[in-house]
Amino acid sequence: MSIRKAVIPAAGLGTRFLPATKAIPKEMLPIVDIPTIQYVVDEAIASGIEHVVLVTGRGKGSLLDHFDHAPELEAFLAEKGKGDLRAMVRAIADKAEVIAVRQKDPRGLGHAVLAARPAVGNEPFAVLLGDDIFDATPPAIRQLIEVFEARAQAVIALLRVPDEQTSSYGVIRGTALGARLHQVEGMVEKPAPGTAPSNLAIMGRYVLPPEIFSMIEHTPPGKGGEIQLTDALDHLRAAHGVLGCEVAGQRYDAGDKLGYLQANLAYALKRPELAAKLRAYLRELVKEA
Repeated sequence: MSIRKAVIPAAGLGTRFLPATKAIPKEMLPIVDIPTIQYVVDEAIASGIEHVVLVTGRGKGSLLDHFDHAPELEAFLAEKGKGDLRAMVRAIADKAEVIAVRQKDPRGLGHAVLAARPAVGNEPFAVLLGDDIFDATPPAIRQLIEVFEARAQAVIALLRVPDEQTSSYGVIRGTALGARLHQVEGMVEKPAPGTAPSNLAIMGRYVLPPEIFSMIEHTPPGKGGEIQLTDALDHLRAAHGVLGCEVAGQRYDAGDKLGYLQANLAYALKRPELAAKLRAYLRELVKEA
């Protein structure tokens, strides 16, 4: 079965980026001049997704507005002869069908995914976390979709991290099936330092069957008193099996200040109009440091 729908949890409060996120959703913070959320939606669309479900909370209306038509802005740009900008703004709204569902209480990632159940229905779907930005060809979620279509099992994205960082992630125990593919045999959310079963960390991309919803419903609160998606995935693994795919590409943690700055620099250096001047500035900055 093809993957037509993607769920993007976006209900978090963005406390790591206060005070910037006091009035602006963290997902709207730009990487260069494009909101972070748009990179994630663009990845989903480039991977064949037709319907995007944003799981939002209070104060997140600007996320849906960003993917809606803006007649006044478009008319203003047309009047000023800025047809290229008008076309760009229009294209954002025409990308895909984007809807929002509300997570009324911030009870964890698992609970956020469960909130999307009415919009997803009884079909497999993708989950993309907005803090993880992947510069990858094919797109990160497309790599997982291809594994799902070939093997008909849930697939989670993996990335090898240094041992000292494993306590910041969900980590798997598994058996290698190929160069980048693993059969997951267990997983733990943010293991205590020195106790991780491997250095294969779960990243923010998943392709899941609809059975995950009932698994989440029966998952008690875990780390931090929240309903952890990792815990529900471990139940799914025991019942139906879960695969892990090491994603080929560069990942940036846009939910971390340093990772966010790294993403801005990397994507700015991909812009011909910025790259040369930015490189020159960075060279001077390094000399002065």
